[in-house]
Amino acid sequence: MNTTTFNSSIKEIQGGNILSAKGYKTGGYHMGLRNNKKDLGIIVSDNLANAAAVFTKSITQAAPIKVTKETMAQGAKIQAVIVNSGNANAATGEQGMLDAYEMRNLAAKKLGIENTQVAVASTGVIGQLLDMDKVKSGIEQIEFQNLAECAADFETAILTTDTFQKHCAFQAEINGVTVTVGGAAKGSGMIHPNMGTMLGFLTSDANVSSENLQLALSQCIDSTFNQITVDGDTSTNDMVILLANGQSNCAELTPSQEGWATFVELVALACKDLSKKIARDGEGATKLIEVNVEGAQSVSDARALAKTVVGSSLVKTAIFGTDANWGRVIAAMGRAGVPFNPEDVTIYFGDIVVLQNSTPVNFSEEDAKAYLEQEVVVIKAVLNEGEAKGTAWGCDLTYDYVKINGSYRS
Repeated sequence: MNTTTFNSSIKEIQGGNILSAKGYKTGGYHMGLRNNKKDLGIIVSDNLANAAAVFTKSITQAAPIKVTKETMAQGAKIQAVIVNSGNANAATGEQGMLDAYEMRNLAAKKLGIENTQVAVASTGVIGQLLDMDKVKSGIEQIEFQNLAECAADFETAILTTDTFQKHCAFQAEINGVTVTVGGAAKGSGMIHPNMGTMLGFLTSDANVSSENLQLALSQCIDSTFNQITVDGDTSTNDMVILLANGQSNCAELTPSQEGWATFVELVALACKDLSKKIARDGEGATKLIEVNVEGAQSVSDARALAKTVVGSSLVKTAIFGTDANWGRVIAAMGRAGVPFNPEDVTIYFGDIVVLQNSTPVNFSEEDAKAYLEQEVVVIKAVLNEGEAKGTAWGCDLTYDYVKINGSYRS
């Protein structure tokens, strides 16, 4: 595999994916819930893996979320994940729960493992029952291997309105052993997460207990997946799951060890990479928007301000229209629920200062427009309240967003 130096200790694997970590197989299959597209995916670890997960905070949680939360509560050890697209199995009542359990049972039977060692995830249209005849046939026929094309099949099978596959992998030498974290995700619309976003799957060959794995994942979520927004809607099906199967043969990693920080950074980098790809692939989006807030009283304040700005429909439409309307930025900051001095704020669009210490400045509208025409737009707001920083990611709001969501079920 080709690698590029990311920093002094960690490398990003170019073209890396969920199979970059040792000891995993995956695959995708077209079982017929969607037309002309793979819609069933599976991840299988060669051995029972320790696991951690975060889930949507929506009250209207889908059946697979409830079943997988129950599975995690029974030991947090997972050997396989089964996931379908095209149908969220949400708002489907008692039958939806039975179907989610049946998906878990069918996958366990196929693999010859306990059903409590299988996680279940679904994504797609809300309020429709699964066609379990197709699901049963699909699970019986799906194949999985440790091949790049199998990883691509899985990445395709989990997509809904996404326009591209999302994958990454990072690795580092920890205590003399190479440890890798790989990942895949889907997400394009209904993205405004709280402790999880859309579907994210992370694999690692590290040796980490389930308890410490949960600690690492939870530590990374708030600054990555929880800092993206596309449309302000939180899904019924949001889930991020992290597996660690120990196949790297490294010694067990714990928070008291020197190598722990490197492992957490590996997880954080994978989460950040997938988060930014989800934000960029917002339904109908043409631009990735990054908002950085500096000089806040606390990290939570900075993150809240950044996320409010990047989630503002008025900011998003201004970026789409290449209008350097900084008034929309400071207006959004004012409703973030965070106290700050509105008379001492500096705002940048890229390197262009558009507001200096809350005083309007003359800037070249032509230069600003040219900057906003780029695919990645960075907005920075500098306060004078403290030293804390926060970042959030989102996308512009376009005509196509309405078109896509106006005909989602068709």
